[in-house]
Amino acid sequence: MLLKTRGIVLRSIKYSETSLIVEIYTEAQGLKKYIVSGVRTKKAKISANLLQVMSILEIVAYDKQGRDLNRIKELKTAFTYQQLPFNIYRSSVGLFITEVAQKTLRQSESNEALFHFLLQLYLHLDQSETSIANVHLYFLAHFTQFLGFAPDDNYTASRPYFNLQEGTFSDNETQQYALNQRQSLLLNQLLNSTLESCHTIELNRVERHQLVDQLLRYYQLHLENFPTISAHSILKEVLSN
Repeated sequence: MLLKTRGIVLRSIKYSETSLIVEIYTEAQGLKKYIVSGVRTKKAKISANLLQVMSILEIVAYDKQGRDLNRIKELKTAFTYQQLPFNIYRSSVGLFITEVAQKTLRQSESNEALFHFLLQLYLHLDQSETSIANVHLYFLAHFTQFLGFAPDDNYTASRPYFNLQEGTFSDNETQQYALNQRQSLLLNQLLNSTLESCHTIELNRVERHQLVDQLLRYYQLHLENFPTISAHSILKEVLSN
């Protein structure tokens, strides 16, 4: 059967001399893998440029039940970026989001809410006229709801410390995995922000770096074998300039 859907490219790797294997998060069926043959030749029917990471596509693909690797029949751009691939700040945030998503998503099943969550992040990074410095923090805080370990939204003045292991705010600052009071407040603000408003949360450069480190630690505590995120160090360097 043929599958028609939109998708976001999360990974593209070389396969043989002329082909690519691409991992695409699709609107219709979640994470899918495709082999695209002959794409790295001069006479390719599908341009390799369409399969760049973060590309938003309209796909017609062969979909055989039980097969992990399918083939793409037709492909075209669903949205043309104006800034994201050409601006080092925007692209660094986008690549960080992409790597975290690619290394955590496993299920090949429909999750339209997750697809639209990712889609809106990339569109915001491309089109936003406000600061994008907090977008990766917003992503890490809110992506957890799709992975099954969203923090409890129980922050109060009497529970001002977030425990990374328990995933909840408490009154105990001496716990092994407790964030300090400032970091806990910032996390609470992120959890209650929207993508459009997260830029209004005031963090300095050091606070931003420390909070992303703590959120990645939160992922490590709740996801088995959560790997090192390579784009993290690049993002830190870019956002420090």
